[in-house]
Amino acid sequence: MARKKSSEQKALFVLDTNILMHDPSSLFRFQEHDIYLPMAVLEELDNNKRGHSEVARNARQASRFLEDCIAGADRAQIEKGLPLPSPLTSEISSGKLFFQTQELNYQLPKNMPGNKPDNTILGDALALKGTYKDRRVVIVTKDINLRIKAAALGLLAEDYHNDQVIDDVNLLYSGSYVLENNFWDTHSQDIESWQKNGRTYYKISGDDIKTWYPNEYLFTKDEEFEAIVRSIDAERKTAKIEIITDFRNPSHNVWGINARNREQNFALNVLMDADIDFVSLLGMAGTGKTLLTLAAALTQTLEQKRYQEIIVTRVTVPVGEDIGYLPGTEEEKMTPWMGALMDNLEVLTSPEGSGEWERAATHDLLQKRIKIRSLNFMRGRTFLNKFLIIDEAQNLTSKQMKTLITRAGPGTKVVCLGNVAQIDTPYLTETTSGLTYVVDRFKDWEHSAHITLQRGERSRLADFASEVL
Repeated sequence: MARKKSSEQKALFVLDTNILMHDPSSLFRFQEHDIYLPMAVLEELDNNKRGHSEVARNARQASRFLEDCIAGADRAQIEKGLPLPSPLTSEISSGKLFFQTQELNYQLPKNMPGNKPDNTILGDALALKGTYKDRRVVIVTKDINLRIKAAALGLLAEDYHNDQVIDDVNLLYSGSYVLENNFWDTHSQDIESWQKNGRTYYKISGDDIKTWYPNEYLFTKDEEFEAIVRSIDAERKTAKIEIITDFRNPSHNVWGINARNREQNFALNVLMDADIDFVSLLGMAGTGKTLLTLAAALTQTLEQKRYQEIIVTRVTVPVGEDIGYLPGTEEEKMTPWMGALMDNLEVLTSPEGSGEWERAATHDLLQKRIKIRSLNFMRGRTFLNKFLIIDEAQNLTSKQMKTLITRAGPGTKVVCLGNVAQIDTPYLTETTSGLTYVVDRFKDWEHSAHITLQRGERSRLADFASEVL
């Protein structure tokens, strides 16, 4: 039974427009607290509802939610507050939704014009604070400047945290687990070992297993042992692990590429594993995310015929000024955004000693098997037997990530690449990024794998710049 709370304990949250456009379902995320929507917010929703962008779609969805809440209510009911539906997973009854039905009296500083939406929201919050002296009035916004102005006026303001996957990005699952060098000495009594199809497996038990995840990378500090967790029993008492292939050995190269460190070695193992449908690679620039993924994709598509073609996509968020309209087909429009792809393809398709004719033939072949696609046209598609690479995935929201990954049909492998320290999408942070979201949600699935690449392998100049700049 839900515990009843007095009105003094309930907060009154004044929502900014960017909250509804970021997450339309935020209306139902404030538990027993009440929500107040200024008229300026409804006006901004109306101004942003046109178009095919994610923001426009969210604005339209938020308007539909508001219409459902207000359906059948008269003016008197709206002024008293409309009850919000309670989540099925919560025992706490939801609060009420209040719309601004009359002009509020407030006094803003002279240098803050009241006709600006942000300042209108500040003024409304000031008036509500004066009216409801026994309640906590809080502005919820993703606009940092609005939160600063609110603090300057003595108002409470908070960011929207419901979509935050984890409290701190340092707590994000790394995909690897360090074993002590004496691990085998302490676990030798309860261990089974066998070989199958040229692979070595172990079945072990112990307290460490409780913290392991499927397809996690295990290694000892002296790097003499490297394995992958293949399965964990339901009670998390025993686990089956497999010795991984050493792709640092020149005899085990992938499209002419060898791993240069242990994280790259594990990345190639999971990228080449047909039983793993989803792979996420995190790491700063120069750690080899794109190069390793393309090498694995080319090998499995052109040599092993496991996939029909490679599809590459990314969100088109400019770092600097937008270069404007780009002519041509979808692929030609996406080409300027795929500089990293082209740089790595040049490395992979231009081996030493190859002639001009060989390079031209390879380039023509790759053009037929590698397709560059825009995110704007992904809805409704289904990819069958494709190797789908999502580059710069840290710039995607959790909703966009879900839209993309659910496009995967039978036989398709999805690989997400990114660096959560380089987010260019407005209102997206390290803890709310779609890449962080999928890493956290997929870590328990037996057909997914994740690894955080630690060491840059680009050049000594790039490594030094990453450290000191």
